[in-house]
Amino acid sequence: MLRNMTTIYIINDDEVLLLYRIGSRVLTHSSWCGIGGHFEANELNNPRACVLRELNEETQIKESDLKDIKLRYITLRNKNNEIRQNYYFFANLKNKNLDITKCNCNEGKLKWININEAIKLDMPYTAKYCFEHYFNIGKNTDLIYSGAAAKTGIDFIALNDF
Repeated sequence: MLRNMTTIYIINDDEVLLLYRIGSRVLTHSSWCGIGGHFEANELNNPRACVLRELNEETQIKESDLKDIKLRYITLRNKNNEIRQNYYFFANLKNKNLDITKCNCNEGKLKWININEAIKLDMPYTAKYCFEHYFNIGKNTDLIYSGAAAKTGIDFIALNDF
């Protein structure tokens, strides 16, 4: 079985918007993560459409509230006899007046968290490695990285156009 999912991390200066997700078809316990979810059939070739739909459904945040929305990571993980393919996006907050307390999120609790503190939080396996890699390496490039999950972490390779 193949499970396609997307996640977006929204950055506002030195903070990132995270969701403390409570209950999920995929997560075995509650944890911090970006905003996202599963593909609809009509989105299978368009992860950006999926992540923007999920973002709006879970937070009421619109594409117009963001800038520099970029796909940065695609990961693969074999978990519970299914291949999990994740697309990780990062974006900057354009609408600095956005009040997340008005976001009616039925997936968990939204919170702006300092990036240095967020790196220490419990996150889903591939999310944690992408998050750390982005803030240590990826944010300084325009590359998209591919990552294959192993018990010891994720091996990232830049996806170069050739």
